[in-house]
Amino acid sequence: MSMSTPPGWYPDPHQPSAERWWDGAAWTEHRRTPEYAQAAPAQQGFGPPQDTTSVMPVASGGGGRRAKVVALGVAGVVLVGAIVAGAVTLAGGDDDPQGGTPAPSAPAKDDPEPVASKEESKAPTTDPDPDTLVDDLNGITLPVPDGWEKDDDSFGSGATIQTPDIVDCPGDSGLCREGTVTSTTVTGTDETDPKALALGDIEDAADAAYDKDKLDNRPYGGITRHEKVKEGQVAVAGRSGYFVRWRVHTAKGDGGYVQSLSFASSVGSESMVMVRFNVGAGDGAPPVSVLDEITDGIRSVDDSGTGGGVGNDVEPTP
Repeated sequence: MSMSTPPGWYPDPHQPSAERWWDGAAWTEHRRTPEYAQAAPAQQGFGPPQDTTSVMPVASGGGGRRAKVVALGVAGVVLVGAIVAGAVTLAGGDDDPQGGTPAPSAPAKDDPEPVASKEESKAPTTDPDPDTLVDDLNGITLPVPDGWEKDDDSFGSGATIQTPDIVDCPGDSGLCREGTVTSTTVTGTDETDPKALALGDIEDAADAAYDKDKLDNRPYGGITRHEKVKEGQVAVAGRSGYFVRWRVHTAKGDGGYVQSLSFASSVGSESMVMVRFNVGAGDGAPPVSVLDEITDGIRSVDDSGTGGGVGNDVEPTP
């Protein structure tokens, strides 16, 4: 039975000395050198299938009918081989966005896994570190504040922590959360200045949190106005970053706070990272100071001792 390979770092089929991120369905453009590997070693033993089909020559000249039979037999073998190769290619699909490279294979196991009993399968899986969210793709960890949780269903849309309670949205019908923080890789631009990225992202962050949702509904009735609360340079995971924070007012409900924080990853290809924050402004929402707490607790996955965050010494910038 075939099994899809889980997301992770694997040897780059185009650059064997590096590792490349497999997102569970296709290769991304994220690469790193092996010394940054934190968990299990990258899996080995995959690459483009080798063409082992050989064609035997058919003697020309004498032989008559026998020669024709031999030629037809060899042609049949070649045809069957081509059909099998085509079936394997179609089964593999276009896993590589650049074309042709198959997905990394799952590690081989010498011994079969024990089958869990019904009682064991019902037992919940214990999170070994519920206070930390690891974002392997961007090479950082985020602290999970008291009363918050990790979003286990956020794969593909960034690493996310959130408040667990869901409440009715004050605007269009729907459910809303009082706090969400998501880290993603900056794409679609060659910009590497954290300030320019944060300033360019904050309006989109506000719209995503308090204007229209993915279904084109307005959970808060739309944004009526906003004002800047803070902005400035900040050290994040040992790197220089920049953040911008807005207070957003909405047509319905209390609105909230949004923040865009940008910095360079310290691992792999050192891509730019964007972390978006939003917390409500109502009585039941987390305090706005949680934005500073989370920012201050962001670390690099390869050095848990590095850090530095907003802190109390960063003053608002006009």
